[in-house]
Amino acid sequence: MINYNPKEWASFIFHIHKADTFRKLWPLMLGIAIFSAGIAYLGFHFIDMTQLPFVKNIGVMHSLLGFVISMLLVFRTNTSYDRWWEGRKLLGALVNVSRNLSMKIKALNLGPEEIAFFNYAIPKFAFALKEHLREKRLYGKDSVLIEIKEGAHFPNQIASGIVSRVYGLQAKNLISPQQLMILTEDVNQFTNICGGCERIRNTPIPYSYSAFIKKFVFFYVITMPFGLVFSLGYYMVPIVPFILYVLTSLELIAEQIENPFGLDANDLPVDDICNNIEKHTAEILL
Repeated sequence: MINYNPKEWASFIFHIHKADTFRKLWPLMLGIAIFSAGIAYLGFHFIDMTQLPFVKNIGVMHSLLGFVISMLLVFRTNTSYDRWWEGRKLLGALVNVSRNLSMKIKALNLGPEEIAFFNYAIPKFAFALKEHLREKRLYGKDSVLIEIKEGAHFPNQIASGIVSRVYGLQAKNLISPQQLMILTEDVNQFTNICGGCERIRNTPIPYSYSAFIKKFVFFYVITMPFGLVFSLGYYMVPIVPFILYVLTSLELIAEQIENPFGLDANDLPVDDICNNIEKHTAEILL
């Protein structure tokens, strides 16, 4: 995730960050500019487009469809941002649950062995969830405190190990049944958060909707030179690529943030959140 000062306007306007959509779009923008220049050249020197009424009416079509395309892009961006923000709330809940569980374990005054287990397992779940959401295969060979089945759902294995340990504390009469219920509520939140994150990752925007927007934007822009050549002439050469940049950038931004757990520049700071959970758990328990 990019850390920035929202009050520094100059850095936004004059600096091109690696996450800026201009870096991805400039070849397409250059192609559209050349295409626009070709249409203007043909229209002024070889083809008298003023004699083609249907060409002159393309501008009317753009006026009618401009509102439609703007509404589609606004809905697309808002939908992706909702997914991004829901992912942030789930990760925030993971931080809170990890802290709460750590404080409750600390208050039980358990032995060093039990403290060491929870100091390992609580942040381990956060790191396992991070790698699971990024679709990385993890194995439990480095785990000496929780038995992990090779190729199994890693976060579930960690959560299951925590549940087994908590129930083991009650079986040894180290905690009361009431304390078991309280701890179980926190542990259950781990799998609830994991399920919520998986729902975001595994449910992309419907293919038909995404494909329609891309086609709509492309054909909308590719026909603009025919409508603008009468009113703008060669001035449309920089204007049409700029319109393409604005419309396509909204779609690219939506694509980046609809799965907020990855490694894109605009994704959530999952690594930092996991490191903070590890740090805060150790501060509480040790």
